[in-house]
Amino acid sequence: MTMMHGLVITPFDAAAILIVLAAILGYANHRFIHLPQSVGLTIMGAAASLIVVALDWLLPSTKVGSDVTRFIADIDFHATLMDGMLSFLLFAGALHVDWNEMRRGRWPIIVLSTFGVLLSTALVGGGFYVMAGLLGAPLPLAWCLVFGALISPTDPVAIMRVLSRADIPATLQATVAGESLFNDGIGVVVFTIILAAALGDEPLSILNAAQLFLIEAGGGIMLGLAIGWIAFRAMQSIDDYNLEIMISLAVVMGGYTAARWLHVSGPVAMAVAGLLIGNHGVAHAMSDTTKDYLLKFWSLIDDILNSVLFLLIGLEVVAISFDMRMLGLAIVAVPLALASRGASVIVPLTLLKPFVTLGPLAPTTLVWGGLRGGISVALALGLPVGPYRASALAATYLVVLFAVIAQGGTVERVLKWKTRRIDAAKQ
Repeated sequence: MTMMHGLVITPFDAAAILIVLAAILGYANHRFIHLPQSVGLTIMGAAASLIVVALDWLLPSTKVGSDVTRFIADIDFHATLMDGMLSFLLFAGALHVDWNEMRRGRWPIIVLSTFGVLLSTALVGGGFYVMAGLLGAPLPLAWCLVFGALISPTDPVAIMRVLSRADIPATLQATVAGESLFNDGIGVVVFTIILAAALGDEPLSILNAAQLFLIEAGGGIMLGLAIGWIAFRAMQSIDDYNLEIMISLAVVMGGYTAARWLHVSGPVAMAVAGLLIGNHGVAHAMSDTTKDYLLKFWSLIDDILNSVLFLLIGLEVVAISFDMRMLGLAIVAVPLALASRGASVIVPLTLLKPFVTLGPLAPTTLVWGGLRGGISVALALGLPVGPYRASALAATYLVVLFAVIAQGGTVERVLKWKTRRIDAAKQ
């Protein structure tokens, strides 16, 4: 709970404030600014945070700025996203992915979400280690790899929101969505393993890492299949859209909680369950009325939580403390993360080219459309307090802001430009 001018702000009050802010700023963006919703809310949230911080400097006697700053800083972004919103967002995203199109791109999805994440982690971590030394702020290699792991997975929430407006082939769109859904879960597992090694809790051996990886990721897949199948059979035996929507909610909330208790990957479980229900369940277990209600319900949940998430990303600027060396390292992290994403996409696609191809638009879509988002911020904010946390947090925040605002705001135009060049080359 937070105190503001003697008032106790409960969790419900905090949620109400965020929803009201998201509605007001979302309306302002839609009515006057016309930016993509994720970009507009992130920019306005960050601007609002900076204005609030400035209030204390301009009007030190009011303490309004410090109260609002304390309220935002007291929101546990890591718990809010990783233990709450993420399960709903991943399930809702997976629900709308076409399994048939995704299956055509299954090998790129598998390779990019595993080998690609590991390659990006190594490249970002190694580059961050070198640049930190050159800038006079040396960091241990293990902690640089922690940063590499948390910044490497692309955010399915950000990506699917942006690419839904882009005119790209259905198979490529399903591949991008599938890769982002699974590299998110895999990335969280890799992050957990490397962080445990950096803290000295677990030895970083290939055998130990592989064992933990199989338990977390493999267990998540099995749990997702199990709860998805149970929900499918239950929905198949009835025809009541209210009850079937409640069953889908039970899958998300109960399944994510079970994943935490079983120490398997909740994000992977939600992606698998969402794919199963969104494809097999929708086709074979639901009437047209139930299908319409269920998809619209989850689309609404997706829209509301997306708005709050991107607003929170902007507001969380008050949680970041910068000094000049940290700012320099954070700025360098932006091209480093982008270049590493490029390598982790182009190398696997080149290796897969003799067997499967996604077309000439794939590298641009996967690299420039590979947005980092709230998941990276949540992982960084969840790092234990220590001498290396601030550097990772500052770099993460700048990379995410660049991704959401610069990449998210231009990806549609970049893809149209690339499409025109491809068409011109064919003539």
